[in-house]
Amino acid sequence: MADPASYRPKPGTIPTDPGVYRFSDADGVVIYVGKAINLRQRLNSYFADPSSLHFRTQTMVRTAAKVEWTLVRNELEALQLEYTWIKQYDPRFNIKYRDDKSYPWVAITWSEQFPRVFVGRGAKRKGNRYFGPYAQAWAIRDTIDSLLRAFPMRSCTNGVFNSARASGRPCLMGYIGKCAAPCVDRISESAHRELVEGVCDFLAGRTNALFRRLEAEMRMAATNQEYERAAVLRDQLAALRQATDRNAVVLGDGTDADLVALVEDPLEVAVQVFRVRDGRIRSERGWVAERSDDAGTGELLEQFLLQLYADGDEPPPEVLLPALPETADTLQELLAEQRGGRVRLHVPQRGDKAALLDTATRNAADALALHKLRRAGDLSTRSRALEELQEALQLPAAPLRIECYDISHIQGTQVVASMVVFEDGLARKSEYRRFVIRTVEGSNDVGAMHEVLTRRFSRLLAERAETSAADGPLLIDPTTGEPKKFAYAPGLVVVDGGAPQVAAAQRVLVELGLTDIALCGLAKRMEEVWLPDQEFPLILPRASEALYLLQRVRDEAHRFAITHHRGRRSAAMVESVLDQVPGLGEVRRKALLKYFGSLKKLRAASAEELAQVPGIGERTAAAIIDALASTEKLSAVNVTTGEVIES
Repeated sequence: MADPASYRPKPGTIPTDPGVYRFSDADGVVIYVGKAINLRQRLNSYFADPSSLHFRTQTMVRTAAKVEWTLVRNELEALQLEYTWIKQYDPRFNIKYRDDKSYPWVAITWSEQFPRVFVGRGAKRKGNRYFGPYAQAWAIRDTIDSLLRAFPMRSCTNGVFNSARASGRPCLMGYIGKCAAPCVDRISESAHRELVEGVCDFLAGRTNALFRRLEAEMRMAATNQEYERAAVLRDQLAALRQATDRNAVVLGDGTDADLVALVEDPLEVAVQVFRVRDGRIRSERGWVAERSDDAGTGELLEQFLLQLYADGDEPPPEVLLPALPETADTLQELLAEQRGGRVRLHVPQRGDKAALLDTATRNAADALALHKLRRAGDLSTRSRALEELQEALQLPAAPLRIECYDISHIQGTQVVASMVVFEDGLARKSEYRRFVIRTVEGSNDVGAMHEVLTRRFSRLLAERAETSAADGPLLIDPTTGEPKKFAYAPGLVVVDGGAPQVAAAQRVLVELGLTDIALCGLAKRMEEVWLPDQEFPLILPRASEALYLLQRVRDEAHRFAITHHRGRRSAAMVESVLDQVPGLGEVRRKALLKYFGSLKKLRAASAEELAQVPGIGERTAAAIIDALASTEKLSAVNVTTGEVIES
């Protein structure tokens, strides 16, 4: 580690103006970003007696090799530039409020002709409207079930919808009254869109206006002696009240607000957010993050609010906090600009709002205690595994980033490879990559491994060359804002195989001049570890945490490679069978594969179902049926289990 005195700026060179600063390591990677009203005062604090600094701050200043800064005119510009740099460089010593849980949300496929509602998790897609996230999946599913009684919009998948449209019969939801059955034209597109808007209004918290509108329509229908319609509206109101009762009124004045509670200790910070809409708690969510320094409550809240509303979430008119940041006025200005209206940061002192904030604080305290209890074993185990691996492989430091590579094929066909990444002993799935082998034919795992590693580390060198300017290497593409694919060098490369695969990987690293990257291979036969230029393998104890970590990394790479291989093989099977159909080109073959998904489903389809695919007429459908009937079913063997898999 570097001595902070070796890169400390000369006395008097640091300005006293407001600005944003960044620390970089010896490789030029930005590791910390901060802002200050007085740059000289703030930066000098980092070069004080190390014993007076927070532990993570000590580690940061000893890891850094350079400090730079940029002057700004005011606090607003400092806030904006700080967050821009944090998002651009992804510095590892800044606090990142990340949750290990995947919270469910409710999605409305607004861009479809007949939108559907469903509960999901994970990444969001363009063209959909999302509500949430919600803490309990079962609770929001029950709410959606009650909503469908009031607004029977479509909730089935595209496959079920297309099958019902082809057969002329609705699915079960249509028969029990929870779907208006647009698949069989029981409802027009505009009328179905009105149902969708009612669901969106309810999920957005606009329940009072919704109740008033439905009650007015019910009274009007009764006045006009349209008793059947009035009865339908009455049942809708009853179902809506049932769904609303699941969320008790916590703020009687119908407030729209976000309550942010924070509990901290010297090492970690827990945050709990209650989203209150129309006086009712619509969702809740919690985060736990490691502290990077000894920042106060106000500064921690400032950093959290910037991250909370940075991804497009619109802030409400009021945000309730346990304490106000020093930059509260500036934050209000930023949030108001994002919302397009006034946003107030407020600390409640008494009443319902203060009581609700206390409840959120207790939830945050419980979450922090539970996190510490759960993580105690996991963190110690992962640390022990990395330390054992460092000792066994005689590495200069613990391999915090491990990359593993595997080759998958069946008798030399559809050869693919996988790259999985583990950071701090945990899988980092966003960093996974897949490769299609281009230059090697047949069952040549050694040659395929050489090609994959050459492509991966050539990209690493290219990324380094592109970002070798004064700013240092960037992990985030400044033009797109997306993480770069191969910008980070691993601490350890693991290949699935023995001495031949390790030798091929070593040749790549030597050819590219990357001799500082550690390498090993894990063979399945005896779970032995092979090292470069070693005649005999390394045998780790069966109870070793290091061996268990290597096995998990290898198995994950194997799973990821097999999944990729099966997808390509299935697509190739469909194309090979359909090649003999006259007049069926590449575009329509891809349309068939996208519509049915696999050769097995394609074989089971009737001529009428085939004709539902765009571009497929009755004559072409009949030709496809004949072609499928004339070919025998293909089969494959699962190389892991020996199971025969029919396509």
